[in-house]
Amino acid sequence: MTDKIRCVVPAGDICGEGAVWHPEQNALYWTDINRFLVHRFDTASESTRTWVFDEPATSVNLTTDPDRLLLVLGSKVVIWSPRTHSAIETVFQLPTSPQMRLNDARVDPRGSLWVGTMRNNVGTRGENLGVEFSGGVLYRVDPDHAVTEWKSGIGIANTVAWSPDRKTFYFGDTTANVIYSFSYDKASGAISREKEFFAGHAQGVPDGSVIDAEGFLWNTRPGAACLIRVAPDGRVDKTVPLPISTPTTCAFGGPGFKTLYITSARSADQLSGSVFSMQPEVGGFPDGRFRLL
Repeated sequence: MTDKIRCVVPAGDICGEGAVWHPEQNALYWTDINRFLVHRFDTASESTRTWVFDEPATSVNLTTDPDRLLLVLGSKVVIWSPRTHSAIETVFQLPTSPQMRLNDARVDPRGSLWVGTMRNNVGTRGENLGVEFSGGVLYRVDPDHAVTEWKSGIGIANTVAWSPDRKTFYFGDTTANVIYSFSYDKASGAISREKEFFAGHAQGVPDGSVIDAEGFLWNTRPGAACLIRVAPDGRVDKTVPLPISTPTTCAFGGPGFKTLYITSARSADQLSGSVFSMQPEVGGFPDGRFRLL
């Protein structure tokens, strides 16, 4: 293993987030929430293309059609075509917008989207708003567009991940400094038996996470300039220092899903807002795909 951290895209994002690896395109997609942008980094050409939207973009997800993506915006979830830059269909409209906005999201093994909300802290021009973080909800959006609520009373929804055996679901609340674990039912998509999996860690607070092939959770820790690898029993297995203080999320990609990509938010650090990569000993596995009917 090498813990060497490489800056792959000096994007200058205000708040880079929502990363996903697209295997068919050999590309990494991610967003800049405050600038209303979606980026794609093509690893073959090492070039980046960017699309602009009319509201915050928070997460990019795959669908069962490689040419269409499931894009989470501040107020809604849409099927989006990067080829035509058009929103083909609205899958979910957040009823509590604009007071609340959608945040971290990922697709489960059944093809449903899990997405959490938070108090809307982004203004119409992308400026940060001073808000009290409360009232967040964890939603599941199914392929038939049915929406169910699974957890409420959340400060800032972050971390959406599943164990390799698909028996455990992880979900975090940044303001509470806790990542929860739940039993996940692969047949019904239901979660139950909520527990505090990783809580009160002294280094920063939890932001986005990803699971590796051994079932360890990699969690970004804004405020602590590091990435931590948490074992399935909740102990810290490894801490990786980063050259920026505000990492935001991470995703496995590249050939064999052996590269860990890390997004970041703007700070006083020289390379803040960039996308970084490293090569852990253990790689990851493909992300879920929203099932198009």
